[in-house]
Amino acid sequence: MKKTPVSQNDFLALDRQFCFALYSASHALTKTYKPLLDELGLTYPQYLVMLVLWKNDGILVKDIGEALFLDSGTLTPLLKRMEVGEFISRQRDLQDERQVRIKLTSKGKNLKKDAEKIPQKILCASGQNPEQLSELRKQLQQLRHVLHADD
Repeated sequence: MKKTPVSQNDFLALDRQFCFALYSASHALTKTYKPLLDELGLTYPQYLVMLVLWKNDGILVKDIGEALFLDSGTLTPLLKRMEVGEFISRQRDLQDERQVRIKLTSKGKNLKKDAEKIPQKILCASGQNPEQLSELRKQLQQLRHVLHADD
């Protein structure tokens, strides 16, 4: 069987774009998280910050930024809103006053118990099994590593 040559226009077809498949899947996943996070009073980016803090409470803003691949210009307004919501407190670091340390409040700490139900709900919504999602996560982490190699 003879292969039909791919025209230049086919390379630019939306349904052939890896970036669009990744973007639209990410959008769909974030939309799936929304009602679950609404119950907690969090947005998706705030949830990511909470995940970092539940593992390492009392860390610097720059450490949160490194974990989430976000700069301080993006994080600062997000953290201010979280402070207003009483999930976190922001304090100048005692060793270096230029740095800001982020600590969970009791409200933020207590939210973890409710949040522990979310991964299982997302797994069910995905229609995948844990091994499939784990493999996909590894592939995406490898891609991110390669793309960030020049940073």
